[in-house]
Amino acid sequence: MAEHEHVRVAVIGSGFGGLGAAVRLRREGITDFVVLERADSVGGTWRDNSYPGCACDVPSHLYSFSFAPNPDWPRTFSGQQHIRAYLEHVTDLFGLRPHLRLDSEVKLMTWDTENLRWTVETTRGTLTADVVVSATGPLSDPKIPEIPGLESFPGKVFHSARWDHDYDLRGKRVAVVGTGASAIQIVPEIQPQVGRLTLFQRTPPWVMPRVDRAISPAERGLHRLLPFTTQVRRGLLWGIRELQVQAFTKRPDELGLVEQLAKRNMARAIKDPALRARLTPDYRIGCKRILLSSAYYPALARPNVDVVASGLGEIRGSTLVAADGTEAEVDAIVFGTGFHVTDMPIAERVVGAEGDTLADSWKNGMQALRGATAAGFPNFMTIIGPNTGLGNSSMILMIESQLTYMADYLRQLDVLGGRTALDARPAAVGTWNRRVQERMKRTVWNTGGCTSWYLDASGRNTTIWPGTTSEFRSATRRVDLAEYEVVRKTDGKPAGTAVQQTPAAAAESEDAA
Repeated sequence: MAEHEHVRVAVIGSGFGGLGAAVRLRREGITDFVVLERADSVGGTWRDNSYPGCACDVPSHLYSFSFAPNPDWPRTFSGQQHIRAYLEHVTDLFGLRPHLRLDSEVKLMTWDTENLRWTVETTRGTLTADVVVSATGPLSDPKIPEIPGLESFPGKVFHSARWDHDYDLRGKRVAVVGTGASAIQIVPEIQPQVGRLTLFQRTPPWVMPRVDRAISPAERGLHRLLPFTTQVRRGLLWGIRELQVQAFTKRPDELGLVEQLAKRNMARAIKDPALRARLTPDYRIGCKRILLSSAYYPALARPNVDVVASGLGEIRGSTLVAADGTEAEVDAIVFGTGFHVTDMPIAERVVGAEGDTLADSWKNGMQALRGATAAGFPNFMTIIGPNTGLGNSSMILMIESQLTYMADYLRQLDVLGGRTALDARPAAVGTWNRRVQERMKRTVWNTGGCTSWYLDASGRNTTIWPGTTSEFRSATRRVDLAEYEVVRKTDGKPAGTAVQQTPAAAAESEDAA
């Protein structure tokens, strides 16, 4: 990277969001961009998470780009290695490698008010960019809880997203902390190998069967020969999930039937009434993400597994002590405790027009206009931003909607001409956020009686989108300049030019949310 390289767009991250942004830029005829990646290869969370059993809980044909269908998915629910290979394929298919800057972690991004551009400092040098698109994703920075005594634990410790493949678990006494999507995949894989497995369960998850199977050579051949069959398959998977949204967002009581199915799934494998009681959640299904596994409960019923129905509270040497006083001697600790989702570390590295970081701006909760732009941070966009997550469908659908918004954002800058920036109006951000939070009040994520990673420290849901993917696609189809302040650089000096928002435009903005 040249010391003072300048590009039109700097994309941060090379997971689905970052690679999708790069493809969309090229399809828009924009080639003056770079993709900054802190690791030595592309893939994002599907590169970092290589733990045993790692796989997606969204069907393969829906968990892929609409513009890059893959007729050769080997299974209905693909494993990590196949998804990572798919992202490498997309990188090559669309000629993205010349734009990649690997081993280039972003340390600081600062808005240059005088020149209306971003100064981006990385571990491999500094560059400037007219527009920054942050696609670091919410599942990129692992979270390990602060446990008293952890620093003095004599054994092996690692997070599921930083799996140590050199450490041999065979015959070891292993503790798995957490019962999220990663943990329920890890437990069945390592249970047959370890001497003893102790699962520290703060809150039990709802688990449904994972109806996974190999996709036959005949099916794959059909998809290659007749590409429209792949589109039909994807469309059916999408439509079913769109129909489910009402139960999550407006009528959570309808999820009771699903709850009964989950209980039957548990009862088939867990015969011990005491263990079944420990594994039965006390909140409405869907409040936390519904997990998919046909192997989790059978693994927990094995004689070398102990389920501690309490979170890990303290570590004394090699003894782990749960909050309820239960003790376990272990050789290794695997944390499946999630990620920094509502407090994304990248926000601490973004300094806006007023000299405040994005983390400062979001100290009372993340919020962004249409999940993409924050007030005071001109020409800065986030892919998978606040309130763009999903509880039952594919995030690729949301990413593609945000890429459409990004493309129109860049077109608007072209139309405005000259050295120009767009800064989201605080009023527009507030209107959008209030409407989203109002819709959130009825959802299962807010009313289901659980505490989840969807909620921030103040208990506000700043993560999930309370509607269908169709609604979000409609809301992000175009950029409404009435929601932005247009900032221009004239005569060598920057000057802000406000585009007034009419009452009708304001009403349209609120309805779109």
